[in-house]
Amino acid sequence: MIGSALRYVWALPATIVGLGFAIVAVGAGATVRCIDGVIEVGGGAIGRIPARLPAPLRFHAITLGHVILGTDQHALNGARTHERVHVRQYERWGILFFALYAGSSLSQWLRGRHPYFDNCFEREAYTSAVERPA
Repeated sequence: MIGSALRYVWALPATIVGLGFAIVAVGAGATVRCIDGVIEVGGGAIGRIPARLPAPLRFHAITLGHVILGTDQHALNGARTHERVHVRQYERWGILFFALYAGSSLSQWLRGRHPYFDNCFEREAYTSAVERPA
C-alpha cells in the first residue's frame, strides 16, 4: 500500500502535466475513464491534433505520469499494454523521465538511429507489449 502510494507521488509532477492536457481535451469533447488507477482520456478534438503535427511527432496515444491521452477509444484500447509500460517508467523515474526520454532519443539520433523506435524506453514498452498482450 505504501509502495503504491509512493509510486503515485513520485510520478505526480508528470501526472499534473498530463492532467493539464486532459482538462483541455475534455473541454474539447474527450471522454475520461479510470482503468486500474490510470486516467485514460480520448476522443473529441484530441483525435484530430496529432494529424496536424509533423510526422515524427504524431501519436495515437501518449503517457504523462498516470494519464494516457489517446486519439480515440480504439487507440487507447490498442495501446493500453504499451502505455502501461510507460506508466511504470514514470513510477520508476518520476519527473526525471522527461529528460531521460529526450536524452535517449537524442542519443539515438546522434548515432544515426531512429530517435523513437531505438529509444530505450520505447524498446522496453514494445518488448513488454509483445510479451504481455492486452
